[in-house]
Amino acid sequence: MMSVKPKKHLGQHFLNDESVARSIADTLTLKGYDNVLEIGPGMGVLTKYLLEKPITTYVIEIDEESASYLQAHYLQLSDHIIQEDVLKYDFSKVFVDKSFAIIGNFPYNISSQIVFKMLENRSQIPEFSGMFQKEVARRICDKGGSKAYGILSVLVQAFYDAEYLFTVPPSVFNPPPKVDSGVLRLTRKQDFELPCGEKLFFSVVKSAFQQRRKTLRNSLKGFNLSENLKANTIFGKRPEQLSVDAFIELTTAIEMDHKIE
Repeated sequence: MMSVKPKKHLGQHFLNDESVARSIADTLTLKGYDNVLEIGPGMGVLTKYLLEKPITTYVIEIDEESASYLQAHYLQLSDHIIQEDVLKYDFSKVFVDKSFAIIGNFPYNISSQIVFKMLENRSQIPEFSGMFQKEVARRICDKGGSKAYGILSVLVQAFYDAEYLFTVPPSVFNPPPKVDSGVLRLTRKQDFELPCGEKLFFSVVKSAFQQRRKTLRNSLKGFNLSENLKANTIFGKRPEQLSVDAFIELTTAIEMDHKIE
């Protein structure tokens, strides 16, 4: 039986444990959508369990060899295989304005970029689950106060509830990665609109954490804050001390400050 050789430049580590694959497929709640998009299916170890579910499965795969393998072995996928780079792909080509979930054993070298792509398309993505490098999965789900808490944690949790589900050892992959993996699920919040400007929010969060050792008074200097606003005790804190809600409140205060000027 033909098989696909994992390609290092694509960050491919093929999962070869059926029970782990089934467990990842079972992270989907199937609530609020009729379609699911699997990113980087490889030889379809996760895909086969998605195809058993009462949902329409699509896969997106940049690797021509993997796409051919799936075409040959999963006939029911036939016209649901998208051979494209997910980071450049326009989801509306397939889903138009319909909701869909995202799932996958994500290539570690682009996993954070996949999360940012999901955030850009969050109005269509009520659920997102899958496998990351454990450290990244923990970071996304971290609730604050630690070194792991950062840009990804705040931006994701502003719009989604994040749950770290389980850890996966290197031994279940070919080739085995050098680190443990972690599976998470993100469920979009009921109200996922921000009460402040989204662009400013992203900018405040990124600026704060890019100089995470400094207090906000110093890391947010570029925002031309009034002396009155800078007197607020929040500016004496470091970014990891702020909850997601506190970052939203901070951005709202900066927005108001700019309007007063």
